[in-house]
Amino acid sequence: MFWQAHLRAHSEFRQGWRDQTSVALGIGAWGLMTGVAMVKSGLSPLEATLMTLIVYAGSAQLAAVPLIASGAPLWVILAAAFCVNLRFVVFSAHLRPHLMHLPRWQRAISGYVTGDLSYVFFAKRYHQPGANDAERTAQMAYLMGNCAVNYGAWMSCSLIGIALANVIPTAWGLGFAGILALVGVLCSLASSPLRVVSATVAGAAAVAAFALPLKLNILVAIASAVLICLVIEQALGKAEPHHA
Repeated sequence: MFWQAHLRAHSEFRQGWRDQTSVALGIGAWGLMTGVAMVKSGLSPLEATLMTLIVYAGSAQLAAVPLIASGAPLWVILAAAFCVNLRFVVFSAHLRPHLMHLPRWQRAISGYVTGDLSYVFFAKRYHQPGANDAERTAQMAYLMGNCAVNYGAWMSCSLIGIALANVIPTAWGLGFAGILALVGVLCSLASSPLRVVSATVAGAAAVAAFALPLKLNILVAIASAVLICLVIEQALGKAEPHHA
């Protein structure tokens, strides 16, 4: 983890640090906007701080906060946060072979601190799990260097947003800055035709169902994208033997 000296001294730790630094400004803007939004939505500074430190998931926080403020049922809040964070199930499945040599508690911490762009950078750099101790150490060092910047940028700016929520004018357009940060994440993840289709369908469904109460258009968007992609994958799977 971050505190392990042999990882911090590794050259891959510094490489991971440099890679994540290139997007730290966007992450910081997203964290700042999330901190402000939580307080503006009615959470106390203490509640917003605890949510930031415990949840550490901006999109889930922003999905849950308006529902909490509107008095939505608990199951709706949990379902929205769960669906928004479903992508981390895919991330975890892909990272599992790379981290299986670690004790369970270290895998749990690694999963907690790994964000969207940390996963993207890691997946682009390492296509296969390490074949020996030296390679596995290099991969862990890179991931931890990357995650350290991500965690630091997010937490510091989110806490600043909470502290200054009543001072920072909403007219500064922090929401737009957060959207730009998410667009960067989206573009990085849209690396295949199926993912592009998924993003397009989800966006269209979210807009079409925008009038639904309790932000249920988010659930509709996710369900529509998953359904369409499952249908396409099934159709492609049936077509392959035919062409063979």
